[in-house]
Amino acid sequence: MAAAHGLKPLVQVGKAGVTDGLIGALDAALSDHELVKVRFTGHKDERTELSAVMVERTRSHLVSIIGNTAVLYRESPDPAKRRISPGA
Repeated sequence: MAAAHGLKPLVQVGKAGVTDGLIGALDAALSDHELVKVRFTGHKDERTELSAVMVERTRSHLVSIIGNTAVLYRESPDPAKRRISPGA
């Protein structure tokens, strides 16, 4: 998704892995931005599996994993706050 290209990672998965705190931060970021980059600074070998966990727990969609960065998307329930069209 081209809309993610210029984004900076808002959430980082470090040595603690995918914690409740990380899920809370990711959930808030998705609510605010819809499209969020997640950088893996730890658990890099598990990024595919951990991305699936984050997607499930935040009810979002995995857009891509490139290198050690995952891009997640969740449409805002409020049409006035929607910034991204899923077809874009």
